[in-house]
Amino acid sequence: MPTMKLTKRAIDAFQPPAEKQVVYWDSEIRGFGVRMLPSGLKTFVVQYRNVEGIKRRINLGRYGVLTLEQARTLATSKLGQVATGKDPGKESQEARSGITVADMCDWYLMEARAGNILGRKNRPIKASSLDMDESRIKTHIKPLLGKRQVRHLTISDVEQMQTDVRNGKTAKPRSGGRGGKASGGAGVAGRCLGTLQAIIGHAKHKGLVEDHPTKGAKKLATQKRTRRLSVVEIKALGTALAHAERHGENQTALGVIRLLLLTGYRREEAQGMRRSWLNASGGYVAFPDTKGGAQLRVVGRAASQVISEQPIVEGNPHVFPSEVGDGPYTAVRVCLARVCKLAGITEVTPHTLRHTFGSMAGELGFSELTIRAMLGHASQSVTQDYIHIDEALKLACDRTSGEIEKLLAEGAAKLTSIRFDATSSSPKANTFTPPFVVA
Repeated sequence: MPTMKLTKRAIDAFQPPAEKQVVYWDSEIRGFGVRMLPSGLKTFVVQYRNVEGIKRRINLGRYGVLTLEQARTLATSKLGQVATGKDPGKESQEARSGITVADMCDWYLMEARAGNILGRKNRPIKASSLDMDESRIKTHIKPLLGKRQVRHLTISDVEQMQTDVRNGKTAKPRSGGRGGKASGGAGVAGRCLGTLQAIIGHAKHKGLVEDHPTKGAKKLATQKRTRRLSVVEIKALGTALAHAERHGENQTALGVIRLLLLTGYRREEAQGMRRSWLNASGGYVAFPDTKGGAQLRVVGRAASQVISEQPIVEGNPHVFPSEVGDGPYTAVRVCLARVCKLAGITEVTPHTLRHTFGSMAGELGFSELTIRAMLGHASQSVTQDYIHIDEALKLACDRTSGEIEKLLAEGAAKLTSIRFDATSSSPKANTFTPPFVVA
């Protein structure tokens, strides 16, 4: 770790490290320094060994809240206590044991976003996962338990929180961003409990709290999603897609829907795909990061054709570019709802399209292991020599996407025989209220 005489000018000039935190130690007061995170956050710290030889580090305060001189004075005081046999770090730890749920959640989000808390496979928690955690914390956990001290929580408390979320006690309109009402429900309630339990576990592991007082709380069981489109519904969707394409629906969104159905990819994977990831001749897409890590995923010819047909937007590397900026398109759910309403089918989500692809593969006789590989459940690391994907896997994916494409085409061919309810006006762009009827 670098050692120098700490001055205000020097601290102001410190640049954030690329990855891990760095501590700049003061050459005048041994054990006094400034810790800097990749986020740019600077915190005064003091480090020492107590009478038992245990190394401890205390956060004195953030730079900007404390001045350099105030921090020096505080560090001198702490080190003076150490010289008399006291252990100020242990005392601070005991004082923190009274931390509230709200403060613990804030600590978790700050540390996790700085990469200091590890999640699955001992890797830093993904930003997308932290965004969902933050949403649950803000919408449900803090309003219900934020003021409670962690050490006084009971299993009954957190299970009651789960019940309250399920029953809609924290339901309210969302403020800012996309989405409508945060309505709770069993699925959200269970995830809130899981998030809170994980945060307490991280806090215990890092020494922020001594115990995990709610370990053993029971998480609500949710019904496994089994909805898939039938052959008739796939054809109806094909008809609706063809109609929507001719009557002003967002072409990018329609492309995402087709790709989801023809690949079984997750919504985030399809929407965020970049052109450079596709190897059409090799029959795969090289995802640098998915829910299961970096993966090579097979792609059938029908799906590859959908990708190649998407218009290129200069400066935007995504297959499905956003209309604003250089990011990906992200509103496929809304378009899918409109198209399904037009087709007369209900309870369809992007995950339904993924499940439909897997179910179709099963009906075509492919094994569970093959289907898992197509859906990205199997281990397929880009770091392995896996460029020559098994030909049987390519065949399975090609046949599955080809069969679904055939059903969509059959539905699209029926468009000429469709009539609309005479009592309804002609559909306008992006408005598909009159359901069509096949004559």
